[in-house]
Amino acid sequence: MLEAFALFLVRTSALVLASPLIGTGTTFSGYKIGLIGVLACLLFSLAGFPVVPTSSVIELGILGLRELLIGLILAFSLHAAVLAVRVAGELIGTEMVFNMASVVDPGSGTSVPIIAHLYELLFFLAFLAVDGHHWVIRALVDSYERAPIARLSLSGALPGVAVEQFSQMFAAGMTLAAPVLILLMMISLVLGLLTRAVPQINVLEFGFSLRISGGLVAMFIFAPMLAPALDRLLQRLMAGLAETLDALVV
Repeated sequence: MLEAFALFLVRTSALVLASPLIGTGTTFSGYKIGLIGVLACLLFSLAGFPVVPTSSVIELGILGLRELLIGLILAFSLHAAVLAVRVAGELIGTEMVFNMASVVDPGSGTSVPIIAHLYELLFFLAFLAVDGHHWVIRALVDSYERAPIARLSLSGALPGVAVEQFSQMFAAGMTLAAPVLILLMMISLVLGLLTRAVPQINVLEFGFSLRISGGLVAMFIFAPMLAPALDRLLQRLMAGLAETLDALVV
């Protein structure tokens, strides 16, 4: 019974610690330990105290590695969505020349561009508003039904599902940046024409001001379009979690 609880603990720990917003951070905080412990105990109780039919330390280690991979695979869907939003924000920040200034993310301790950080905050707020953290817990519970512990088998369809998820998440995330990027590209075209028509203009100084002001105006104008874009991304995230769970079945 102790071996079974350890396997539950490994999969739960992998998902919680690898998930963005929940597991990100520079230290192993106490709330993470409590969350992992509570979830592992509840899921272990719901499973009916399963028994692991093995006495070999090597086989138990392989089973633990399987549980670790399943937890990381579930967390990958969340990271794919966050990465799509981050790429969209960095593309806009690059066109607005805002990436020269960045802020320190308190969660990871790394430097994050301002626009990318703003879009990530909007995504996380939308994620929490639709109870996205409940999706993660439900996915963890369902994973024990689709892929019970103490089995050495693992579906070979998971790599293909991960690649498909990443491409679809990236496409959904690009819709966040598309309207603003199109306007900024038009501004770049106008700057190029002005350079050819009036060579005396200080394009560097004028371009900085025009790009920043144009980007901020575009973000304000196209702000109503963020809601459907985020909704599409969240729907794709939920569908990705369901596809991952289906792929766990051998």
